[in-house]
Amino acid sequence: MSDLKLSTLSIILGLIVVLLNVFGLVKPKAFAEAARKFSRSTPVGYALTLLGTAWFLYYVNQESVSDFAAMKKFFYLLFGGVGIGACFFVKDFLPVRGLAVVLLLLAKLMVDTARWEDTEWRLVISTWAYAMAIAGMWFTISPWRLRDILNWSVATESRTRMLSGVRFAFGLLVLLLGLTVFKSAEKRVPAPQAAVSEGTLRLS
Repeated sequence: MSDLKLSTLSIILGLIVVLLNVFGLVKPKAFAEAARKFSRSTPVGYALTLLGTAWFLYYVNQESVSDFAAMKKFFYLLFGGVGIGACFFVKDFLPVRGLAVVLLLLAKLMVDTARWEDTEWRLVISTWAYAMAIAGMWFTISPWRLRDILNWSVATESRTRMLSGVRFAFGLLVLLLGLTVFKSAEKRVPAPQAAVSEGTLRLS
């Protein structure tokens, strides 16, 4: 994922947020019902947990620290076993636990991708990523908190529409940043980075 551009990532994330919350704006009752069922939906829990496990193992495979090279097979078995085992033995709030892992991994991807972007607007993505990381850690420790938050957020149709509208606006902002600001910034390669890239090519 090192070749992923911030503009591409922002467009993908923006579209996901926009599409999810269009549903909340257009059909708030159905959205509320789906939100209430989320924390206990075992099939969704399986999907999120296995996605998080596979994603984490991908990062383990990409790890280049020599001290861990000899232990990679052990890590594959350990973390793969934990992820698959959770699907069988920790089914309580499994969707929330799986989502927490995905949020932590997504936050890492967002920060890594935004780090070198030549625009202050990258802080929108970085700040969002840190919020995701905090939420991921909190929901890992207290998964029932997400259930409570979801139940509160869809308690009334007006609240569902209002919060969906706020999230829709944020998703639209992220989408527009990906289509405009980040694309423009990626066309401007800073001189230090260009020099590093040139030096890397010569060495290779």
